[in-house]
Amino acid sequence: MKQFADEAIIEVTSGKGGNGCVSFRREKYIPMGGPNGGDGGRGGDVVFCVKRNVKTLANIRFKRFFKAQNGGDGMGWNKYGKDGEDVVIALPPGTSIRDAETKELIKEFTTESEDERFVFLKGGNGGWGNVHFKSSTNQAPRTANKGQPGEYRKLLLELSIMADIGLVGFPNAGKSSLLDAFTNARPKIAPYPFTTKIPNLGVLRADDENDVIIADIPGIIEGASDGAGLGIRFLKHISRTQGLLFMIDASDENCLSAYKTLCSELEGFSKDLLSKPRIVLCNKIDIEGAGENAEKIALEIKKSEPGTKVLPVSVAAHIGMNDVRLAILELFNKVNADVKKEALQKKSSSFLDSRSVDEFMEEQTPGSEKSEFDSE
Repeated sequence: MKQFADEAIIEVTSGKGGNGCVSFRREKYIPMGGPNGGDGGRGGDVVFCVKRNVKTLANIRFKRFFKAQNGGDGMGWNKYGKDGEDVVIALPPGTSIRDAETKELIKEFTTESEDERFVFLKGGNGGWGNVHFKSSTNQAPRTANKGQPGEYRKLLLELSIMADIGLVGFPNAGKSSLLDAFTNARPKIAPYPFTTKIPNLGVLRADDENDVIIADIPGIIEGASDGAGLGIRFLKHISRTQGLLFMIDASDENCLSAYKTLCSELEGFSKDLLSKPRIVLCNKIDIEGAGENAEKIALEIKKSEPGTKVLPVSVAAHIGMNDVRLAILELFNKVNADVKKEALQKKSSSFLDSRSVDEFMEEQTPGSEKSEFDSE
């Protein structure tokens, strides 16, 4: 992906309505034909839609101005002006639309299908022709309405990648190597930090019906929540993930404090990120001393987070990779089951809430006395 853009400021304008026409019927042998000016056409709308094959906001950012077509003016012989064409802006899934000045959220595209359209700005109505103004006292009106103007807005578009699992770690921790080993993604891999400069997506095949989408973002460094490094810019891409996969380089001299630092940076960006279920991987255990460090990291995490799974692994040497795959699928299935359970609970509660109870209805319990309608 040569160009990646996850933010764009655009200006959108709906079309102006066409003007009404002042015209009179003029035919031979018909001295008083009367008015026959047609109405103006309606201006085009500004419409947003989702396209699955669109991955970034690059093309939108470079175009910037989007204007719908104006409506055509009315004509004689009661001919209406042509309606203006809509301007349709295709967005990748996960895009949110905000007001550029107030940052007010207008719309988020997270669950929409490709056939759904969001009409954001309506085009102006066309003006009436003079045929609408005729009356018994004004049989030759020379009045027509102008078309209504279109609307203008300046918008901020923000893209947050839609993924199931987000990879979090310091530079050179092995996130890209893990994505390459488990998925069909082919991110850049090199023995130096910051090889990942844009988010990468990969698909891990779970079964015949489900796929797990894994997102890899640039490495986080200490102070990222204050703007240091590349990670803070792309942390929003894991804000919609269902779970997080922490990667720790167990051979690094600061590995024992790495997990705490990563959690601190995530909390500085958004406290919601820390509430997500997670797995911690201690990578590079094939290097001397890294295996012992991995055990220390696991013991330290278990003290404060007994439910968090910590796994020793070496992506380069393919050690423990099957355990990691099973842990990812287990996390994915658990989260999906919780989501479905919550949806069913909401559905059942909304059904019960909609039931009305007659306050005058007598409550009956088994063994109560017979009512007057019961047969002897």
